[in-house]
Amino acid sequence: MAGHDDALRDFIAARRGPLLRSAFLLCGDVHEAEDLVQSTLVKVVLAGRRLDRIDNIEAYTRRTLMSVFISSRRRLWRREHPHAAPPDTTEAAHGDLDMSLAVRTALAEVPPRQRAVLVLRYWEDLSVEETAHILGVSTGTVKSQSARGLATLRSALGDALPDAADRFTDAEEARL
Repeated sequence: MAGHDDALRDFIAARRGPLLRSAFLLCGDVHEAEDLVQSTLVKVVLAGRRLDRIDNIEAYTRRTLMSVFISSRRRLWRREHPHAAPPDTTEAAHGDLDMSLAVRTALAEVPPRQRAVLVLRYWEDLSVEETAHILGVSTGTVKSQSARGLATLRSALGDALPDAADRFTDAEEARL
C-alpha cells in the first residue's frame, strides 16, 4: 500500500505542471486553473485509494481534468461576462505577447467541450482516438468539435492572424 502511495505521489509531482498548463489553456485564468488541477488531483487520489489499480493513470487524470472543467462551466455562478480590461497575464516565454493574449482571449470564446478537444488535440498532442477515449465520445465527435472549435477560434482571432501569404516559408513559396 505504501508503494502505491509513493507511486501516486511521484505521478502527481511529475504531472502537476503539465496539468496546470492544460487547465490554464482551458479556462484562461491562473487561479481557476489551479483550482481545476487541485480538484482533479483530489479525485485521482481518492480513486487511486478506492481502486487497487487504475489501468492508465495518465488518461484517467486527463479525463478527470476535462470533466471537472466542463462541469465547472455548467454552474450558474460561472456565467459571468468578461470585462473590458484584460486578465492577469504572465510573461510569454517565446513568441509575441500580443498574439499570445489574442489567442487566449479568442480561446475563451470557444465553447467548453470544443475547447477541451482543442487543448487535448493541439496542446497535449493526442490523436483523435486518444482524445475520444478521454472525453468518452466518438472519433467523429472529436473531429467535428475540432473543426467547429478551430472555426470559432479563427473567427474570434480575426485580424490578429497573420495573412496567409505571411505564413508561407520561402521553401513553400518556391513550390507554389
